[in-house]
Amino acid sequence: MKIYTYKQKLEPLLKNGANSYDVVRRYEKISTDIYANADDAVIEIAQNIVEAIQKKALRDEPYVLGLATGATTSALYAELVRLHKDTGVSFKNVHTFNVDEYYPLSPEAMQSRYFFTKEHLFDHVDIPKENINFPDGSLPFELVDGFCAAYDRKITALGGIDLQILGVGHTGHIACNEPGSMINSLTRLVTIDTITRINAADDFFGEEYVPRYSITMGIGTILAAKKLILMAWGEGKARIIQEAVEGNISDQLPTSYLQNHPNAKIILDLAAASELTRVKTP
Repeated sequence: MKIYTYKQKLEPLLKNGANSYDVVRRYEKISTDIYANADDAVIEIAQNIVEAIQKKALRDEPYVLGLATGATTSALYAELVRLHKDTGVSFKNVHTFNVDEYYPLSPEAMQSRYFFTKEHLFDHVDIPKENINFPDGSLPFELVDGFCAAYDRKITALGGIDLQILGVGHTGHIACNEPGSMINSLTRLVTIDTITRINAADDFFGEEYVPRYSITMGIGTILAAKKLILMAWGEGKARIIQEAVEGNISDQLPTSYLQNHPNAKIILDLAAASELTRVKTP
């Protein structure tokens, strides 16, 4: 169940009788929807994705979907798989581009972003293998720059990304664009922030085994998508979300760059929204 949306009035939360839309508009700089829980949110997101895929298929056009990985996205992929199996929706016209991959790391490694997406989505829907595009963490170093440039060119050749799915890291990064990333950055090799590596330590059985680099879509590549949806669940993301949605744009908080996108939306559960002004001090 959706609780609050960007444009609707929030009278039940207001104590002083002010128009709630004015309050939201005053503080929130990115369109933000809040749901009672993540399950309700992903059901609606997945349904919207499926409908968009089907509309493109009727016109015999590709649907280009940008994908992220991690616990935030797993429920969404499970719902897409369920819709495929229960309703027969086809993914044959879908082309995917994942936002990042550890470097160096084999795509067959269980910690790889490719392995995650294959296990949670690709193995369970009818997307053609040739339509799956992924940063290659196994490339020799001297080939990485050329690969990154080709990755961006392929996105452009397909008409751009129709929908980019994003999560947000504890440093405020999107994809692997850590603090300091520039708004016009393209797909490239980056150094992973120490905090991000610490958070990934359990997956690699120790921080010392976490790769120090990542191939990531740049901020510019991400912002070129026609539509952006960033999902965040849980209290651990509440502070970052509040700063990104209500604060100023800063390269120290890459998520805040979404304020510059005309069709970006933040999707939250109530816990992740707990620091927003309209929830914390309505």
